[in-house]
Amino acid sequence: MNSYDLSGQHAVVTGGAQGLGFAMARRFVESGAKVTLWDVNEALLSESVSVLCANARSVAVDIADYSAVEAAHRESEERQGPVSILVNSAGIAGPAAPLDVYDVEMFKKIIDINVHGTFHVNRVCVPGMKERNYGRIVNIASIAGKEGNPNASAYSASKAAVIGMTKSLGKELAGFDIAVNCITPATAQTRILEQLSDEFIEYMRSKIPRGRFLKVEEAAAMVTWLVSAENSFTTGAVFDLSGGRATY
Repeated sequence: MNSYDLSGQHAVVTGGAQGLGFAMARRFVESGAKVTLWDVNEALLSESVSVLCANARSVAVDIADYSAVEAAHRESEERQGPVSILVNSAGIAGPAAPLDVYDVEMFKKIIDINVHGTFHVNRVCVPGMKERNYGRIVNIASIAGKEGNPNASAYSASKAAVIGMTKSLGKELAGFDIAVNCITPATAQTRILEQLSDEFIEYMRSKIPRGRFLKVEEAAAMVTWLVSAENSFTTGAVFDLSGGRATY
């Protein structure tokens, strides 16, 4: 396993209580960073922090609520120091359904969490990174944001927005030692699959030339490099984790 030195860094990982976010947080702690997990699930947060031990803290927060995100940021910096690494992994997939019958309120909820939430978290963390002239940000998008998955219009649209937001912010901050990138994973073996039907899950697997879902550890490996000081040039970029599915 490649190793990266994240000592002296404080990473906030949203959606960090489980799945991709937790795998990344674990790898950050193993690399010497202090980590604060943000998640809406308080029970899972407590369990996850106990696994990560000494260098991990947690804050229960709904990233769709901007004032709550501001408060979480203040609390995190008071307890662990300035945030120098940010990973936005919080998000929801929503149910699978055609656009013309998609539940209107569910569509709004997905956009609120996946798009507005990503904006909120970047919004509170970027000023401090600019002031200190250092930061590493990774927003978790999806292959759905590139290709558009059928019966997942809300999710696909939200992840396309995350890609666009990342590219814009990367250009805005290119004059600082701040790297802003995103990854576009194919379906990973996480609890998000519990929101989908068996038929839809099999459809997603069939689209991946590797013939399997992404392992969370594989995503953590890529993201750990992206948040390291070694990633000092690449910004506003999209890194593919689709197992060969992406064609561009």
